[in-house]
Amino acid sequence: MLPHGAWSPSLLEVAARFYAGCGAPARFQITPGVVPDGLDAALAARGYDVASPMSLQTAGVVSHPFHGVVLTDRPPENWPVADRPMLERVTQPTAYASALDGASLGRAVYEDGWAGIFGMATRPDARGRGGAARVLAALTSWAADLGATRLYLQVEPANAPALRLYARAGFAEVCRYYYRVTSRDGEPRRR
Repeated sequence: MLPHGAWSPSLLEVAARFYAGCGAPARFQITPGVVPDGLDAALAARGYDVASPMSLQTAGVVSHPFHGVVLTDRPPENWPVADRPMLERVTQPTAYASALDGASLGRAVYEDGWAGIFGMATRPDARGRGGAARVLAALTSWAADLGATRLYLQVEPANAPALRLYARAGFAEVCRYYYRVTSRDGEPRRR
């Protein structure tokens, strides 16, 4: 849940019941400057743990020549099966990039002059060979062809190889955020 505006303890209870009814732990995104005052502290006091820290980064679009990458408007065969139902709901222009060796892949979605970079991945046995850089260059070129002037992505701050790749491509951090989540059984920890 991305909380905006006023909140109250009763709204937290409603959200927790909703998530529990879906069989999922309650999860609130905590973004500096966006989250209502006092919400993070209230969730912490209720036993919600910090999870999944993320770095939101942006870059200007610079089209680069690329090779060894196939661009399609549909997920390639090596795309994770679990993602496919969500991907089918995306209506904005989308590109899927896959290195010819199948070891690296990524996706971009264009909207209103921006392109989001998603799902970047490289097989562990193929890391450090430039596949992700080629995939990112292909997605950036695709975005430039559509008229994008800015890119954005989210990356885990502990993912040093990805941070190096994105820094070389001109990405810089805008902000960090994290989630407050209940335990696996849906109940906040009791202190």
